[in-house]
Amino acid sequence: MDILETIQQKLDEIGKTENVRILHAVESGSRAWGFASPDSDYDVRFIYVRTEEDYLKLGRQRDVIEWQLDETLDINGWDLQKALRLLHGSNPTLFEWCGSPVVYRTTDYWERVCRAAETYFSERAGFLHYLSMAKHNYHAYLTGETVRLKKYLYVLRPVLAARWILTKHSIPPVAFAELKAAMLPADMEQPVAALLERKMHTPEAGAEPRLPELHDYLERSLTALEQEAAKLPAAPEKDWALLDKLFLEAVRSDG
Repeated sequence: MDILETIQQKLDEIGKTENVRILHAVESGSRAWGFASPDSDYDVRFIYVRTEEDYLKLGRQRDVIEWQLDETLDINGWDLQKALRLLHGSNPTLFEWCGSPVVYRTTDYWERVCRAAETYFSERAGFLHYLSMAKHNYHAYLTGETVRLKKYLYVLRPVLAARWILTKHSIPPVAFAELKAAMLPADMEQPVAALLERKMHTPEAGAEPRLPELHDYLERSLTALEQEAAKLPAAPEKDWALLDKLFLEAVRSDG
């Protein structure tokens, strides 16, 4: 059995064991972004819905399912109710799951959710999310004399996503290649191409001396993005009507 068949089998097991319907399942992380290492694991993320009776019970139920975590598979999912509440707050994770280029299974229903998601996208929330991610990864992983190659990409990708939001005023794409083509300055194309080539042929733990040219670009980018953050207007408050309708539709559906 190959890995894709294994993932489908795991999703079937989850649905049967947990008595849930899986509405959408995708790859999240480096394999979705397009720069996986030879030994990268599979980050499988899914959205599920329980029965109407389950949602009417007084006892609180966990709104996540953490199914498997090992060297090959990292599988977990969110309850639809949790997902829609986070979508109302413009949580970038939901937009990334909608836009992942690696889809293991989906439904017409989830495609409607993703179309509705655009209504709830906040430029400010998205920009601040990616800026915070870039800053955290930079300070956590890129300040030593040697660094793990993949960590450069874990700073570069959110930097480019934040720039996309500033210039295009829309949800940034998940695929790194698309972000890079639109947002990366021409003078950085060769250093980043070389980094990608080395990263995709280097194990996850591979570490090398810092890359001065790329390091300088990321430092300058973070400073510039910090200055832009204060200029972004707050998003207007969104109502719940559309998400309420979508939630009830899923819960009352027979499948």
